[in-house]
Amino acid sequence: RREPSPVQDVTSLPGPASPAGQSSRASSRVGDEVEVRPGIVTKKEGPDGSTSVVCSPIFSKISSLYAEGNDLQYAVPGGLIGVGTRIDPTLTRADRLVGQVLGLRGKLPEVFAEIEISYYLLRRLLGVKTSDGGKQAKVQKLAKGEILMVNIGSTGTGGKVEGAKSDLAKISLTQPVCTQEGEKIALSRRVDKHWRLIGWGEIKRGKTLEILEP
Repeated sequence: RREPSPVQDVTSLPGPASPAGQSSRASSRVGDEVEVRPGIVTKKEGPDGSTSVVCSPIFSKISSLYAEGNDLQYAVPGGLIGVGTRIDPTLTRADRLVGQVLGLRGKLPEVFAEIEISYYLLRRLLGVKTSDGGKQAKVQKLAKGEILMVNIGSTGTGGKVEGAKSDLAKISLTQPVCTQEGEKIALSRRVDKHWRLIGWGEIKRGKTLEILEP
């Protein structure tokens, strides 16, 4: 005998959440209008036939806040906060929004496709053993055209070095990132099939993308 499946009204189902979001700057309350950037990234064709990358932020409202097993009415900077929203679950499946930034509508920084940084390299590679048991290999200077892993906040994306000199470099990102000037970043290089930390830096300026408003 087949048991009937449990039935629940669709309007009572909780919306998708950001279970490991870190509140780092502004406070938020249940009912606040929020947006997620970069959101949906697409290509836009111009009148001259050229194409450009544009971003469409995802807008929603906070329906619930959750931390340490407790329901909250507001959250302040610091710690991990679960944020319940009414965002369509098809946009959040398979961790598609990992690394994106959620904040109050109209208060988030720009979205960058290319960044110019000041950087500092480690003297030697960390966690890499040498065949003769000697000192760890030295970190080589950045080379034009090489691919790095760039970590900005919780976002990890590939980056191509477009140019480098002394302690300055220009990097084009494989995925747009919502960040701001002055943000700290980490640089990693692929060594023996593994990404190894080689240095860190700070965003000085960059090329921003067009933000499409609804």
